[in-house]
Amino acid sequence: MTAPAPPAYKRILLKLSGEALMGEQNYGIDPAVATQIARDIAEIQGMGVETAIVIGGGNIFRGVAASARGMDRATADYMGMLATVINALALQDALEQQGVVTRVVTAIEMRAVAEPFIRRRSIRHLEKGRVVVFGAGTGNPYFSTDTAAALRAMELKADVILKATKVDGIYNADPMLDATATRFERISYLQVLEQGLKVMDATAISLCMDNRLPIVVFNLRTPGNIKRAITGEPIGSMVSA
Repeated sequence: MTAPAPPAYKRILLKLSGEALMGEQNYGIDPAVATQIARDIAEIQGMGVETAIVIGGGNIFRGVAASARGMDRATADYMGMLATVINALALQDALEQQGVVTRVVTAIEMRAVAEPFIRRRSIRHLEKGRVVVFGAGTGNPYFSTDTAAALRAMELKADVILKATKVDGIYNADPMLDATATRFERISYLQVLEQGLKVMDATAISLCMDNRLPIVVFNLRTPGNIKRAITGEPIGSMVSA
């Protein structure tokens, strides 16, 4: 029997969209999907990988969409941040049901439900083998949860950002709409910015580029893919210098 491949990364930041928790529903959180994600995360925790997670809120409320319909952008973004905290609590519950000790940490103080973000404390949680789920983005309007993921990854000195999506990597066009779309196995930060590819927003990509933090984009819907990404299997697309 062959020994399992050792992890290629010691500390990761997993970026989950709010839509990832929705499954096939049109809104909200599918408990079965949350459980599947939690199982995948429990598996890599068992390998000794330190895992931080930044989660979006698009399954509940999307600030950009609301501001496009006339709501004040800052107000809409704060509402979106609160939606991410709901998702963070749901994911914490799913993880703890898998026996994974989890802390929810938020950029907006709400001490009754989560810890405020203190960088050194979050690092300590990771060192102690706890999963840390970051809610409320950066705590600032006009910044996406992608930017929050890049920022937290820098602060925690993560080795990689794993960007979990519903497609299996980065394409030159939307593969859902264009059958001829081709997938990039590797691509540079500059190419992503120049071609306007919808991987993460430009602020997040620029932040990763300045700090040479690799991004792996992969399909979350395939069970076991998080583990495959961790062991360095060539899944999805890699963005690097």
